[in-house]
Amino acid sequence: MTPPSTTPKPAQGFVRGLNLFDSTMVVIGVMIGSGIFIVSADMSRLIGSPGWMLMAWVLTGVLTITAALSYGELASMLPHAGGMYIYLREAFSPLWGFLYGWTFFTVIQTGTIAAVAVAFARFLSIVFPPVAEGRYLIQPIHITEGYAVSLSTAQLVAIGVIALLTWTNSRGLEYGKIVQNLFTTAKTAALAALILVGLLLGWNRSAVSFNFSDMFRLGAFDRSLGVEAGGVFGLVVALCVAQSGSLFSADSWHDVTIVAGEVKDPRRNLPLAMALGCTAVIVLYLLANVAYLVVLPLPAIQHAPSDRVATAMLQQIFPGYGPVLMAVAIMISTFGCVNSLVLAGARATYAMAQDGLFFAQAGRLNAAHVPGWSLAVQGIWAAVLVLPRTYDPLTKQYGNLYSNLLNYVISAALLFYILTIAGVFRLRRTRPDAPRPYRVAGYPFVPALYILGAATVLVMLVAYRPATTWPGLAIVVIGAAVYGAIRKR
Repeated sequence: MTPPSTTPKPAQGFVRGLNLFDSTMVVIGVMIGSGIFIVSADMSRLIGSPGWMLMAWVLTGVLTITAALSYGELASMLPHAGGMYIYLREAFSPLWGFLYGWTFFTVIQTGTIAAVAVAFARFLSIVFPPVAEGRYLIQPIHITEGYAVSLSTAQLVAIGVIALLTWTNSRGLEYGKIVQNLFTTAKTAALAALILVGLLLGWNRSAVSFNFSDMFRLGAFDRSLGVEAGGVFGLVVALCVAQSGSLFSADSWHDVTIVAGEVKDPRRNLPLAMALGCTAVIVLYLLANVAYLVVLPLPAIQHAPSDRVATAMLQQIFPGYGPVLMAVAIMISTFGCVNSLVLAGARATYAMAQDGLFFAQAGRLNAAHVPGWSLAVQGIWAAVLVLPRTYDPLTKQYGNLYSNLLNYVISAALLFYILTIAGVFRLRRTRPDAPRPYRVAGYPFVPALYILGAATVLVMLVAYRPATTWPGLAIVVIGAAVYGAIRKR
């Protein structure tokens, strides 16, 4: 590995306009999207037990909060725009920083922007039926038997959302911050209201008796796992594989570190924002799942139509109105989530461009003191990812390419998280005298706990979900080839 770069100079031209509240809103905003309303269905099918499904969310909370506490030390030590790109570059080498930045731009951030924008359009179709994935402006054009390109009204709306929020964020930090705070506050209140409605109005004695009388029974695990029903080892496998859903729902909490150049007093506010935001979201997620379980028996959660567990819960409480109420709540949630992702993502490519590892124009700020060119490139690529479709010849159903890409990079993202937190240990050794206003509490046990837990999940995904693991690692390998070409040039 090449020696780490010197600590970069503070970003020139950025406006430090995000206080602690704003930064915490960024953390909460990127974490709460549409996942919490959907992924519990697949998790319950994998695990087959209400109590252990809740424990899967507890495991997600432990991993997320220990990671956030560990990132806090890196953020206070290196409070510069770029986040994980900077941490990996400084702890290990420019190659590892680039590999993360490459995967982040090509799939992780832009794919998530595309996914959440389409989720917004899907739920808009419940309120406004002319917006639908089956209403084509351009019929699917097949590139191969399994892949096509199309433009439906839902895809058009998704592209419009991406374009609108890219434009507002290019107008300056203040615009992005206003949208961020407004929609994050609204969707947090909506999720809290969903929980209260479930616990207070939806209490179902038969569901409570079914789910909680023997809540930690070992059920039949998903057959695709290939493990024995009712076994302890099978439970471990199911809990780890289920993390692909819950970790995705709680992901992107570290995006606030990418905008570190625009945070006031970042050495103090970044660690605090991650700790407060992650804790608040994990508590809400656990309570949401408790609400699902007191309203719906486990089989109803496992077989919720289109996996929309929250919609099924509201339909049980408010027959006829549940889908519309949930659609409005998710539209608010996803719109705010897209704004958070757009706001943060462009700063990573800005940092890469500053090091000569991305288009030079992406390393420049516009008149509003934000990376306008980087925002535009990010928005264009996210919009492009909305267009390709997958096709299953057997069912004759169309899917979305970005969904496959996001499944593929979960394992790669875990690898980068493990490496980043390992960077806490490495930088303690290589730069013992560097200023660290915040040091991770419980060192070395807290970061070691995350590395151990995440590594276990990663190993299980490699062993039991190889089809969605190796492609993600292949994307990283391609990034290494691109890095070599850039350095040679």
